[in-house]
Amino acid sequence: MTKLAVIGPGLLGGSLALAARRAGGFHVSLWARRPEAVEELRELGVADEASNNLLAVADAADVVVFCVPVGAMAALAEQVVPVLRADTLVTDVGSVKAPVVAQLAPIFRTGARFVGSHPMAGSEQTGIRAARADLFDDAVCILTPNGESAPEAVSGIREFWTTMGCRVMEISPEAHDDAVAAVSHLPHLAAAALVNAVAEKSPGAFDFAGPGFRDTTRVASGPPDMWTEILSSNRRAVRKSAEAMIAKLEEFITLLDSNTPESETRMNQFLTQAKVQRDSLRLVRDAGLLQ
Repeated sequence: MTKLAVIGPGLLGGSLALAARRAGGFHVSLWARRPEAVEELRELGVADEASNNLLAVADAADVVVFCVPVGAMAALAEQVVPVLRADTLVTDVGSVKAPVVAQLAPIFRTGARFVGSHPMAGSEQTGIRAARADLFDDAVCILTPNGESAPEAVSGIREFWTTMGCRVMEISPEAHDDAVAAVSHLPHLAAAALVNAVAEKSPGAFDFAGPGFRDTTRVASGPPDMWTEILSSNRRAVRKSAEAMIAKLEEFITLLDSNTPESETRMNQFLTQAKVQRDSLRLVRDAGLLQ
């Protein structure tokens, strides 16, 4: 049996535990900080064992996955290094990769083999009760090795996520943060901005909100603490993407102000281009992109 240590029992950690048990061949050990969370995990039967003893969960693990907030990873990583073998594979599910790789790669340089990863799966729901075994099915998982990543570690983490059901891609940590700022972090910011704009300018309009508004703003229901950390950790790339979106909105405002047949033609071209791009996306499920 492959011992899988999952550090963190939220939506992603819980879903990972369920996916591994579904795949078979894994002994899943799940860590939670709070004793009451451990009891809940045991009641739900999410993992083979659950504990708030971090070292016991990580001891002799073949694969360790950090499923905690980005800011908490380094301290936990420092604690588990002594109980890991030199060939233990270590990864994470963080939504921002450059700072995570910069912090964790040196910690595991001699104690285990770390490769950053980010499964693009999830929802606005949180917690272990939202977890499901099929969360990663056909989702893209992005691996972010750096110049010091061992090829066999990259191969091992790739195989692991493929077993969980993912389609695996590989880019640098910096390229990841730029891309995810555009397709995950900016959409959350835009959804939050839209909800806040309506709340401030036309609160009565919420009474008439239909599926379009709900679909467009769904991700704004995500946990604010988590998203504050994500947007702050990737502030440079998020700002760049936000500025690009503002430029597009200003471009469209100019067309509205023109009020000419030519401006209407350009509006149509603007919307047609967006439709063609959106229709070409491979969205197998309606789970959205996480976060």
